Amino acid sequence: MAYVDLNPIRAKMATSPETSGHTSIQRRIHSAIKGEQPTELLPFVGNEHLNMPNGLMFSVKDYIVHIEDTGRILREDKHCAISSNSLHILNRLNISAENWLKITT
Repeated sequence: MAYVDLNPIRAKMATSPETSGHTSIQRRIHSAIKGEQPTELLPFVGNEHLNMPNGLMFSVKDYIVHIEDTGRILREDKHCAISSNSLHILNRLNISAENWLKITT
């Protein structure tokens, strides 16, 4: 998933995950801003050690941060790089604590 979500950045069609058109990360971000999970995508259900319903076994917050971190690890002179000068994704998106609580619990 991370590879596909970072493709528009690598192709220089986008500079950040939230501007990566036609990706699951962009849909998840837009839904997270509203305190929701996108209905068309398999939900993140959190803790893989609990008896959870069908879904991805980590949190949406962890995935969004993972995409951001992966894009930052790569140097700016390499494909897929997210600028080290940009604010971290959670600050850039200005997602309220209330909405994070909704989608992560």
